[in-house]
Amino acid sequence: MSSATESGVVVESYGRRVVVARAEGERVTCKVRGRRLEVVAGDLVRIEPDPTDDDWTVTDRLDRRNVLCRSDSRGLDESIAANLDQLAIVVAPRPPSDPFIVDRYLAGAAYAGITALLVVNKQDLPPEERELEFLADLERASLRVYRVSARSGAGLADLRSALAGQRTLFAGQSGVGKSSLFNTLSGSDVRATRTLSGASGEGRHTTVSSAILTLSWGELVDSPGVRDYAPPLVPQRTVQDGYAEIARLAGSCRFQDCLHQREPACAVRDAVATGGVAERRYESYRRLLNLMRQLTSRRGWRA
Repeated sequence: MSSATESGVVVESYGRRVVVARAEGERVTCKVRGRRLEVVAGDLVRIEPDPTDDDWTVTDRLDRRNVLCRSDSRGLDESIAANLDQLAIVVAPRPPSDPFIVDRYLAGAAYAGITALLVVNKQDLPPEERELEFLADLERASLRVYRVSARSGAGLADLRSALAGQRTLFAGQSGVGKSSLFNTLSGSDVRATRTLSGASGEGRHTTVSSAILTLSWGELVDSPGVRDYAPPLVPQRTVQDGYAEIARLAGSCRFQDCLHQREPACAVRDAVATGGVAERRYESYRRLLNLMRQLTSRRGWRA
C-alpha cells in the first residue's frame, strides 16, 4: 500500500468516476481503477493521488455492511448504494404509484437486511385525491408509514425524527417528489427538481446519480427515479422473506420448502382465504416468485 493511500467515503457516483469525501472532509473527484472494481455511494474506499494529474484514483473497496441492489433485464445484479441504515420508499397519488413496485422495493430492502419505511408525499392535495388504497395492506403488515407534504411541510417533523442519526436512501418512481422532499429536509436546493410532464402526467427523471448529503442530524441518499424495480435474484424459498406477513406464517405450513402455491396444508393460502393476508400482497408475492424464475432463466441463458 502506498504511503499516500488514504480512506474515504463515496458520496456521489457517476459510473467510473466518483466523488469521495476524505477523512478531513474535503471532497475529491476520483477515477475507479480497473473495470472489475465496482463502487457506489456509501462505499468505504481507499484512494491515492494520481501523479500525472490533479485527479485521485479509487484503488480498493472495503467490506460492505450491506448493499441495496436491483436486477437488470438479463437477471444480473446492479448495486445502487451501500452501507445503508434505512430505505425510504416515496409514493404519491400523482403520478399514480404502482403498489407492486413498492412491494418489490420492500423485498429488496429485506433481502439486503435494510430497514424500510414508506413516505406518502403530496398530502397537500385535496382529500379525494390522496387515496392510495394499497397503503392499508402495508400498514397491516407493520410497515412504518409517514404522510407528508414537501410543499407545505406537513408531517416532516415526524419524518425527520425517523431519519435522525441514520443513512437513508430515498427511492421511488419518477415524479413522486423525492428530490423535493430531499431539498426540503436538507434546507437547500441540493438536487434538481422538475414538474410532471404536462403531456403525459408521468414523472421525468431529474436525478442522474446516487448522492449522499451529510446533515447535522443524519445522512440522506438520493437516487434516480425509476419506472420499475426488480430486486436482486434470491432462491425461490427466500422470496417470501420480502413479505413480512407471509414469512411469519411460513413456519406453520406442512412442508418446510412450501412456496405457498398449490401445496397442501399451506398456512399462507389459508390466511389469504380468511383475510389474514391481503389478496393483493399474496398476488404480489406470486408475481415476484415468477419474476425471479424468469430472471434466473435469463441469467443462466446468458452464462
